[in-house]
Amino acid sequence: MATGRVARRPEYTERTRYITEGNTVRVVRTETDPFYERERRRKLLMERSRRKQAEAVKAARKQQVVSIAFPMLLILMIFVSAFLYFGYSYLTLKSSVDSHLENVKVLETKLEKLKTENDALEQSIDTSVDLNYVYNVAINKLGMVHAGAENVITYDKTESQYVRQYEQIPEF
Repeated sequence: MATGRVARRPEYTERTRYITEGNTVRVVRTETDPFYERERRRKLLMERSRRKQAEAVKAARKQQVVSIAFPMLLILMIFVSAFLYFGYSYLTLKSSVDSHLENVKVLETKLEKLKTENDALEQSIDTSVDLNYVYNVAINKLGMVHAGAENVITYDKTESQYVRQYEQIPEF
């Protein structure tokens, strides 16, 4: 066996080419090799089978996506509609509240102005009326006198706690 000749396998002929890649040798078969044609058909059939499987998987996924997508789209549309409705409602309410607050501020400033005017008028009325003059006119011109203890009549009202202004005063 040590003749120095390498025994060839029967499947390898002179038509077979060898390609070296690194430390390994890869056999490349030619078109005339019967194994080449068989392997090419096998690869072609496997490729067709893979394509059919991929298309079937893709169709199943697409149908699954379509069946899931419609309810999700519907729910998403409902949420977006609700979000837009509540956002619009919030903004209109906020605008309304802001305008009312501005109106309240204007009315408060008017009220403060009227209070100061009222206080000024009350002060001027208080200073314009001389109580000594009123006392002198009442006593001297109109003949009014101070009420004495004999002029004051008191009575007890037992049936009610309230005294009505125009109610009959009991006789003594």
